[in-house]
Amino acid sequence: MSTPDIRVEKGHAEPEEVAAITAILLARAAAQPSETPAHRGRPKAGWRRLEREGGFRAPHSWH
Repeated sequence: MSTPDIRVEKGHAEPEEVAAITAILLARAAAQPSETPAHRGRPKAGWRRLEREGGFRAPHSWH
């Protein structure tokens, strides 16, 4: 016997409830986006990674 793909972590779900949520998840996974994104390539992040920053900044400068 194999293990189920969906498991109820807390509480109790009837088989009909598990079937309903499975159907919703499968429908969302199969749905195609209605339009393609406007940007090309990777979008620029609005934050910087600290490990890529220089090691020293002057005490009077701040970001």
